[in-house]
Amino acid sequence: QVQLVESGGGLVQPGGSLRLACAASGISFRVYNMGWYRQAPGNQRELVAAITEGGRTNYKHSVKGRFTISRDNAKNTVYLQMNSLKPEDTAVYYCNRDPPRGWGRDSWGQGTQVTVSS
Repeated sequence: QVQLVESGGGLVQPGGSLRLACAASGISFRVYNMGWYRQAPGNQRELVAAITEGGRTNYKHSVKGRFTISRDNAKNTVYLQMNSLKPEDTAVYYCNRDPPRGWGRDSWGQGTQVTVSS
């Protein structure tokens, strides 16, 4: 059974930083492209950053230059370093396969809340 557990969220002031982590179990983590998604109240879940099995990255335009996605295959963990946070980054953040098909379809975790506010 696939399990994805996100952590690292919290309340931060505008301009601050957070580092999210997502620990995966039940899969051969290293062979999958992974992504960080977020969902703000009233909005659909959206992909903000992705990393291929080979380490290539891609970002939503609004976070490019501020967020960095990385992975540690030995630890089955994917990270999201978020700098220069803005109030519009406030959302629940999730990790999953990119795109979330196959095992990813039913493997959404509880996410981690990120709130950017003064």
